[in-house]
Amino acid sequence: MLVTYTTNRLTLNILNPSMAGLVLDFYVKNRFFLEPHEPERTKRFYTFEYQHSNLSCEYNAFIRHSYIRYWILLDNCPDRVIGTVCFSNMLKGAFASCMIGYKLGKEYCGKGYMQEALTKLIPIICKELSIHRIEAMVMPGNIPSINLLNRLHFIEEGYLHSFAKINGAWEDHILYTYINPEPI
Repeated sequence: MLVTYTTNRLTLNILNPSMAGLVLDFYVKNRFFLEPHEPERTKRFYTFEYQHSNLSCEYNAFIRHSYIRYWILLDNCPDRVIGTVCFSNMLKGAFASCMIGYKLGKEYCGKGYMQEALTKLIPIICKELSIHRIEAMVMPGNIPSINLLNRLHFIEEGYLHSFAKINGAWEDHILYTYINPEPI
């Protein structure tokens, strides 16, 4: 598995701790856009030190293939993070599955960037890590994300009541699953 992949318009990169400023800038710029859809963040989250430490942990997890976060950058603007894709909860053996999460900055939504990133990364994750099943949990009101998952051939599997604490409240989610068409 590589640290960097490219698409027509994007660079998908595992960032090291020295790039904490790029990540912090992404979160600060998009704080009020992202917070309604994410777990509550402490004030410490919005510091260089926190992001530096977090990138260190993420990089080590990438080496072990236990947690993989690719940061999305535009090819024509490599010093600005526009979003992220994360593969977590890796299960091996008979389960061969993981969870996916993703986000884009407000000004980059609706331009096909996330579909481009996921179209590149999903087959790589499936092949390189022998993943058969990828699960995505989406809040019912997140229509753009639901539409994206449908375009990527995820299947709606069910309703998860009070699944995750988002912005201080327990929220329902819909479970979508991508099944790897290639044998592993």
